[in-house]
Amino acid sequence: MKRALYLVALLMLGSCASAPSRINNVCAVFDQRDGWINSWYGSAKKTEREFGVPVPILMATIYAESGFNPYAKPPRTKLLGFIPWKRASSAYGYSQALDGTWKRYQAETGNWYARRSNFADAVHFIGWYHAISNRVNGIALNDPYRLYLAYYLGHGGYSRGTANATAQQGAKRAANMATRYAGQLRSCGR
Repeated sequence: MKRALYLVALLMLGSCASAPSRINNVCAVFDQRDGWINSWYGSAKKTEREFGVPVPILMATIYAESGFNPYAKPPRTKLLGFIPWKRASSAYGYSQALDGTWKRYQAETGNWYARRSNFADAVHFIGWYHAISNRVNGIALNDPYRLYLAYYLGHGGYSRGTANATAQQGAKRAANMATRYAGQLRSCGR
């Protein structure tokens, strides 16, 4: 009996540690991660209630940043054009949060045990960050394009207007996905 329970627990944890398939449909994403222990929809909805950022924008940010890969990292640069070298930044996890920003989040929220590879923690971080963008940069909480730009560039970079083509493309992708996700959520009754 103990072995069976251990195996079930191991399988449950293993399923949580991988990216869901069918990430272009938010209803499918939530259906794939709708466990009684770990409900992604419940975590996203809780973050929406706390920070006022709509669920489709939270999910579109994760989609654009990591494609729902809990262990996402930037690619390594190449030394001499072919030797794997350092990563471009310390971005990691669902949210692709940088080390310093993640530590600030932990300090300000008191969530010291938060992990970037944990969906509930990552979506909460994104809600927290977007709420700061609203307060510091005056971006509406329902504006996925500008929220993503501030997320990608940082609050200071957004204030200086340093958006390059890569940032703008990412913001368009996130905004389009947020619109798509919003329609999907209406159709599946979430």
